[in-house]
Amino acid sequence: MRSKACFGDIFLAYRLQRARSTKAFASRQSATRTTSSHLSLGSRQCLCDHHVGSLSYCNKHTLRRQHVDRNTTPKAASDATDGHSQEEEEATRLASQVGSSLAAANAAVAKDAADESIANPRDVSAKEVSPTGKRWKRRWTIIGLCFIAFMLCNMDRVNMSIAILPMAKQYGWDTATIGIVQSSFFWGYLLTQVAGGVWADKFGGKRVLSFGVIWWSMATALTPLAASLGLPVLLVMRACMGVGEGVAMPAMNNLLSRWVPVGERSRSLALVYSGMYSGSILGLALSPHMVATLQWPSVFYVFGFIGIFWFLAWERNASSSPAVDDKISKEEKEYITSQTITQREGTKVPWKQILSKRPVWALILSHFCHNWGTFILLTWMPTYYNQVLGLDLMKSGFYSVLPWITMAIAANVGGWVADAMVARGVTVTRVRKIMQSIGFLGPAFFLTQLSKVTTVRGAVLCMMACQGLDACSQSGLYSNHQDIAPRYSGVLLGMSNTAGVLAGVLGTAATGMILKTGTWDDVWRVAIVLYLVGTVIWNLFSTGEQILD
Repeated sequence: MRSKACFGDIFLAYRLQRARSTKAFASRQSATRTTSSHLSLGSRQCLCDHHVGSLSYCNKHTLRRQHVDRNTTPKAASDATDGHSQEEEEATRLASQVGSSLAAANAAVAKDAADESIANPRDVSAKEVSPTGKRWKRRWTIIGLCFIAFMLCNMDRVNMSIAILPMAKQYGWDTATIGIVQSSFFWGYLLTQVAGGVWADKFGGKRVLSFGVIWWSMATALTPLAASLGLPVLLVMRACMGVGEGVAMPAMNNLLSRWVPVGERSRSLALVYSGMYSGSILGLALSPHMVATLQWPSVFYVFGFIGIFWFLAWERNASSSPAVDDKISKEEKEYITSQTITQREGTKVPWKQILSKRPVWALILSHFCHNWGTFILLTWMPTYYNQVLGLDLMKSGFYSVLPWITMAIAANVGGWVADAMVARGVTVTRVRKIMQSIGFLGPAFFLTQLSKVTTVRGAVLCMMACQGLDACSQSGLYSNHQDIAPRYSGVLLGMSNTAGVLAGVLGTAATGMILKTGTWDDVWRVAIVLYLVGTVIWNLFSTGEQILD
């Protein structure tokens, strides 16, 4: 805009110098001064820097001409006219030079702008690949569907923690039997952790997650029939349900490693994992009412059939990666590709190399220490409220919901905080260690307080704080698989989650055994010790840097 203004003024000056009438010339010169007074500083600087001498020369001749018109005789005026012609030619030549110089200056400005665009290509392409554009992104669809899948995952899992109370009365189970029934889910869950990661890397996360959801939904719906046939059949059915849910985490991790740029990783994983917390909230909130009005089998029938609707939506809208997706825009595909590691289906897994890395073992052991306490709270919380605090089924379910609400909120807040820290230059390693240390030490502290509180309010607040701080682990160890081995993140999550599931199997069963002869304080002490051990291992040996290509 400044260049255009500058050019207009110079061209006007040129026309003014060509004027034959002194009065018209003077009038136009006045207009020119008025217009020039409104020029931007850059335009006036352009005139002053390049052509102040030329314009001063033109003005000097203008004054001479005005003087001649007023004071010369006709003969002198005739002589002056010839001189004026020469002066006009001189002014024309000068104005032409001014215009040529200005054109060259405009060309230089254009060149500088082009050079600036080349030097800063991100600015030029920002509209094309900006991750914050207003248009709905395909990766958001994948993340949203994964969120719903994980919500269903925990809805189908926690309904047993509510239904187990009337089932135990109906079938005459003691606490040890309850512990075995609760842990039987993890038998199958344990089997498919590594296998789920291998399958996801080989066949794509979409197919594996489809299989998982439809499989565990069928097993959930068949649970009442299995219970009526006897305890062994129920245990097998719960294990089959675990087989389906066991592939969910590795498949999801594989999908997000392909779909989510590194700068969005923590909050995207936190959002998906908060689907599990949301599922726990819904499951624990709805199950008591359904048991009270429709009997306990209803929670398995209803929750199981919801998975079918998710399966239909997933098959229609999901893809394993942007490379094979036919609905993604070219701009978004280019943006994701530039921000993620290229994955290759069917790649041979370097098992020896993976198992030789200390950060891998730090991740596996820390996952075990973390999940011991997490799964105890997941499966035994309603029973704790019922046995220790004397709450009935409805109140136990209600108060069990509150810690999961805290967890869902804290997981997403922690994800945004972790990504903000990375964006501000904090190393990924430091961010992962900080977030996971909070996820270990926070629950450990509040579990120590449970033995000191005697009121329902105090116990619920301790549980809420414990679960809320535990959620910071989503930006700690649960995000670390994609940090250290993005190409094998599904396999690595399967390995570490196998250790985590083993903690669930042992911790859930051990809790039932401990409660036969001990107290809940004994249960919490074991979890606290493992939280502290996990903190030491994680801070000594973990890393946020890529260690496997």
